[in-house]
Amino acid sequence: MNWGPAVLFGAVLPFVTYGVLTDHGVSKVNALLLISLWPVVETLISLAVRRRVDEFGMMMLALMLLGALSAVAYNSTELVFVKDSAITGLLGLVYLGSLALPRPLMFYLGRRFATDGSPEGLAHWNGLWRYPGFRRMQYLMTTVWGVAFLLEAVVRVVLTYALPTGVMVVLNNVLPAVVVAALVSWTVRTGKRGRARAAAARAGGAVEGVDGAVRSPA
Repeated sequence: MNWGPAVLFGAVLPFVTYGVLTDHGVSKVNALLLISLWPVVETLISLAVRRRVDEFGMMMLALMLLGALSAVAYNSTELVFVKDSAITGLLGLVYLGSLALPRPLMFYLGRRFATDGSPEGLAHWNGLWRYPGFRRMQYLMTTVWGVAFLLEAVVRVVLTYALPTGVMVVLNNVLPAVVVAALVSWTVRTGKRGRARAAAARAGGAVEGVDGAVRSPA
C-alpha cells in the first residue's frame, strides 16, 4: 500500500506516457519534461488525502525535474541519465572517502535514524563507539554502501547506451530504489544479528563488544 502509488506515479505512468508521447511525434527531450509532471500529481494527491507531503514522492519529483531540466539544457537524453549516474557515483565516493575519517558516514546516519534524537539517545549511540565490534560494523556498512552506489552508477551508465530511452526512463527511477531497499534490508538484518549476539553473550555471562565482538570473561 505504501509503495504502490510510488511505483505507479514514479515508474508505470511515466513509462506509459513516454511511449504515447513519442509515438505521437513528441521529441524525447520534451517527453522527458512532460512525464516529470506525474510525481507532481502524486504529491498533490498525497497532500489532499493524507494532509501531508510524501517524502518519497518529493524525492522522485526532484529527481525527475532535475533530469528534465538537464534534458532541456543539454538537448540529450543520454546526458540526463549519465548525470544521474554521476551523482550516485559521487555519493559512493563520499561513503568510501569517509572511511579515512575518525568515524565513517554510516555512524552518523545510524545515529540519525536509530535514536530518538534526545540527548540521552545520542549519548548512548556515541558511547557504543568504544566497542570494537560496533566500530567494525560501522566501517563494514559504510564500505558496502559506498561500493554498491559505485557499481550502480557504472551499471546505469552502461545501460544508458545499450537500452532504448523508454526503458531507461523506468530503470533510472526503479534501479536506485531497488538498490537502496536492498541495502536498507541488509543493514537492518545485520544490525539485528549483532544485537542478538550481544543479548546471547550477556545471557551467557560473556563480555560483548556490540555487534559481534564476544569475549569470554577472564
